[in-house]
Amino acid sequence: MSNTNPRIVTVSGTSSNSGKTTLMCELLQRLTAAASWEAIKFTKGHYRSCGKDPEACCVSDLLGEKPTVRSGREATFCCGKDTARYWDSGAVNVHWVIATDAQVEAGAHEALARVMAANVLVEGTSLLQFVRSDFAILVVGSDLSKPKASVRRALLEQKFNALFVSDETAKAATSDELIAALAKISPAIDRVWLAGLPVFSSTTLSQLAAAATGHFVQMAANRSESA
Repeated sequence: MSNTNPRIVTVSGTSSNSGKTTLMCELLQRLTAAASWEAIKFTKGHYRSCGKDPEACCVSDLLGEKPTVRSGREATFCCGKDTARYWDSGAVNVHWVIATDAQVEAGAHEALARVMAANVLVEGTSLLQFVRSDFAILVVGSDLSKPKASVRRALLEQKFNALFVSDETAKAATSDELIAALAKISPAIDRVWLAGLPVFSSTTLSQLAAAATGHFVQMAANRSESA
């Protein structure tokens, strides 16, 4: 039986290779020490070769009229893959969604419908357009010259609750410089909101995990007060 209302924490990245998967694993290692967490990986594909090594990147052969959703260890554990790293980091189940842009919404709902645990950690950004995240983290990479369109939209819609920066990014820029760089993604981004987001790094991972779970507690308290 699925959990109809799991707590959802999302990890997005400003670009590919920004460190999303590494953060996912670091959070799973900390969060699963106190509770059961499942994990969802989103891979967006297209109906042609992407020009890269098919074994490393291309998922065009897995695309169809509907999104592909693979669940369970047998279907998602493959050494060296992101989904295997989720298992190794403590996830009690892993779901892998392969979808085109037009299939993201359906893929997100199908994957979430399979979640049985009370909590799920999701790597992806496009789903934020269709799914309410209880706590959304944006991993800020060192190169912001070509941000993902889904990240631009999520920033404009103020979807994020926290920022995470790698050690290299943290050393290269002050907090003000980081906010200024993110604000350049679109002049319409609310800089006051952006500057109010907490910023975490590898040295404050435990605080980030606590912030995510603490956010749930605060939300529950707010609901009780308004009931």
